Amino acid sequence: MNNQLPFSQSEKSQTEAFSVTDKTRIKRAPQRAVYDKETVYQILDEALLCHVAFTWNEAPALIPTIHWRIDNHLYLHGASKSRLMQHLASGIPACISVALVDGLVLARSAFHHSMNYRSVVIFGCGRSVEDPAKKENVLARFVEHVIPGRGADVRPANPTELKATRLIEFDLLEVSAKIRRGEPKDDSADMGLDVWAGTIPLKLTAGEPVTAEDSLVSAPPAYTRNYQRDAVGTESAH
Repeated sequence: MNNQLPFSQSEKSQTEAFSVTDKTRIKRAPQRAVYDKETVYQILDEALLCHVAFTWNEAPALIPTIHWRIDNHLYLHGASKSRLMQHLASGIPACISVALVDGLVLARSAFHHSMNYRSVVIFGCGRSVEDPAKKENVLARFVEHVIPGRGADVRPANPTELKATRLIEFDLLEVSAKIRRGEPKDDSADMGLDVWAGTIPLKLTAGEPVTAEDSLVSAPPAYTRNYQRDAVGTESAH
């Protein structure tokens, strides 16, 4: 199954680069910096997990959670009374990071071993989505972000569930990506060493679907087979 969907028309008009700020400027290995919006969108859409950093009681806090993107906005959700949701809803500054590991890089020296990766870092302040229609729509898109096609099969969230869930929206304004691709970069003095050098590609793969013992439907739907994380563009929620 190919989960890849085209970018929406509104996204096609936004494929310019993000503005570089003091926060987003890549200083270490700047040749790996990417500010192109389409590249950032593809990384965010492929990833299933992000890490959200913020300050709580004058101490740093870091929480992993699921994210999804619609146009130039990133969304997080959780229990309305959770610490993360309450703090983000207050508008405190946050930093969100996403990373995908594409391979192990084996050099001739221990020092130059590395990884091929794609990462995104976002700075900003979130806000709570209170409009009921928008909230319901955006949360429905979350299901499609994780498993395209699933939303048509399942019962949608009811009013009680929607009330128990807080939805946080971030504008994608201060954003940067950093990408490493390619082979090992060894010192010239080590090139003659009798040591294998190269890369081991890595990718997220899904196993065979396992039907729940109490499921009334025994055959897994088509979208559960050959599942893979491709870049999934999402149309506007408005």
